[in-house]
Amino acid sequence: MASTAKRDHYNAQSLGPPLNRRVKEAKILMVGAGGIGCELLKNLVLSGFGEVHIVDLDTIDLSNLNRQFLFRHEHIKKSKALVAKEAAHKFNPNVKLEAHHANIKDPQFNVDWFKGFTMVFNALDNLDARRHVNKMCLAADVPLIESGTTGFNGQVQVIKKGTTACYDCSPKETPKSFPVCTIRSTPSQPIHCIVWGKSYLLSEIFGASEEEAPELDHSEDSENAKEIEKLRQEAQALKQIKEAMGTEAFPQLLFDKVYKDDIARLRSMEEMWKTRRPPEPVDYASALEKAADAESRKQKILKDGQEIWTLEENVVVFKDSLERLSRRMAEMKATAAEVTAEPVITFDKDDEDTLDFVAASANLRSIVFGIETKSRFDIKQMAGNIIPAIATTNAIVAGLCVLESFKVMDGKYDSTKEIFLSPFAPERLLASDRLRLPNPDCPVCSVAQTRLLVDMSRATLEDLVEKFLRFELGYGEEIVINHGDILLYDVEETDNLSKKLSELGIKGDSFLTVIDEDDENPRVNLVLNVQESYVHVYLPCFLILINRHSTTVDDNPIKSLDITKSTDGDAPTSPIPRKKKAAKPSTDDTMNGSSLKSNGSSVTLSNGNGTAVKRSAADALGDDIPSGKKSKQNTDEQGDDVIVLDDADGAILID
Repeated sequence: MASTAKRDHYNAQSLGPPLNRRVKEAKILMVGAGGIGCELLKNLVLSGFGEVHIVDLDTIDLSNLNRQFLFRHEHIKKSKALVAKEAAHKFNPNVKLEAHHANIKDPQFNVDWFKGFTMVFNALDNLDARRHVNKMCLAADVPLIESGTTGFNGQVQVIKKGTTACYDCSPKETPKSFPVCTIRSTPSQPIHCIVWGKSYLLSEIFGASEEEAPELDHSEDSENAKEIEKLRQEAQALKQIKEAMGTEAFPQLLFDKVYKDDIARLRSMEEMWKTRRPPEPVDYASALEKAADAESRKQKILKDGQEIWTLEENVVVFKDSLERLSRRMAEMKATAAEVTAEPVITFDKDDEDTLDFVAASANLRSIVFGIETKSRFDIKQMAGNIIPAIATTNAIVAGLCVLESFKVMDGKYDSTKEIFLSPFAPERLLASDRLRLPNPDCPVCSVAQTRLLVDMSRATLEDLVEKFLRFELGYGEEIVINHGDILLYDVEETDNLSKKLSELGIKGDSFLTVIDEDDENPRVNLVLNVQESYVHVYLPCFLILINRHSTTVDDNPIKSLDITKSTDGDAPTSPIPRKKKAAKPSTDDTMNGSSLKSNGSSVTLSNGNGTAVKRSAADALGDDIPSGKKSKQNTDEQGDDVIVLDDADGAILID
């Protein structure tokens, strides 16, 4: 306790008592407890942050121990979040730590849950989860500090709704894709076989169709078109084999289909193999007969991920992983009997069942085509798009995250920077840039957002469209409503109007996107975050609607928690802002001697040379008067209205 008191004394001296107090009162969420997460959690507890919640789905693997210093050999197979909590607590027992061994995308981590935090730190290693946390922080209006490392390179970015650019304001690099013809017929590298096992075979048997796989290029050019059609035909054959899943015959049916029959058909295309080695089919029964010794060593083979497996060892792992995945699928179907959607199993580099299946499938295909085989460890790196992490890089980035967090705690966003760690740059190790402003065309942060309180037992899509969007918010006819990638409503798609929202797959914490397609003056996209509630039972205070005409009982099962409808005037007034029009180029860059005249709805720009251009007032001044500038309307000697800008600081901003 004495050392803790001394540390707090030094923290107060370093940060100043006011900031140190805010740090101790802060409630922090850290998503990810891997390479960056271990370093970051240590920094947070030593800095005295009062409460830290840790969310991580992963378990500890042997390969983590070289850089994730909170973990030891005895922790292998245990939850990263739980072990990190116990290890970090020893650094500062005064900090309250909460661990969640769960996926940050789980329903319990909704927008209201995010709202309970002072700040969020991302220490993740995949794009999808990063985008999800970014979206949730924007919806909850909670500051996010995003970080990442790639080998020796690293980056730290502060994200605040409406103040800085968000994670999706700039386009992200598209994952590399491979032509279907190469993956299906003419693989020449180990990665081609790995993509085939991960994005084709695993997906066709246990997941979604290969058409949804981002790593397969489905552009139907002259080379790809025929291969795509053949791939679809093979998919139909695989669907028939799937019916035997769970039986003793299933492994042989699948193996002989992809490694014997399909290969024999490929060999029959003699023109294809005039300049390259033809593939060699493999028979399941013959290979399994030779694999008796490998079968007896199965557990040892599965535990050693660094060794490169022989043909027989790959057959044993293929059979064993296929049986494990088949049992999982049967259990998923049994527990999800009432759900209409077919359960799926997708690849995860930390899921041993899927990793074993992809590793064995890829190696068997490599053997068939005479390509170098890889160890399971190498295949995990390649299939998971993993770049080896550097412990020092993680430590530097974690330290930068906490330094930027102090600025956020002080509300000094203008002092925050986007920092890049580039050790091979000629100038310096750390390069920083001013925070970027939000991208006005960003599909994630340039939208308006509100939470909806919805009585799921009654609310229909028609209630949402007519009673809320049109009556409450004043939307016109031309709107589109999407639930993810699913179109729920537009002018021509009205079949769903009578259906309850629950029947359309909408539940608590779902996100709906409303797009205004008005041709003249559309509003920005509106994102609705659904919060489930039985309004008429539990929230009677919402049943009373007071307007200037009357006091009535409102039976609308949908309410906004963030937007209050204006009652000034008979027509509803929407608080959702209009899209800003693109600035029109000026005919005179210098604008020397220019004057600005307005007569009602139009504005005349005069450049002093006798040239006049008429534009609308909105186009001339922009949608908003710049902050700090007041506008007033005077009358000149000719009776025309002249717009004057009161400029207190000597600067005039031109949109």
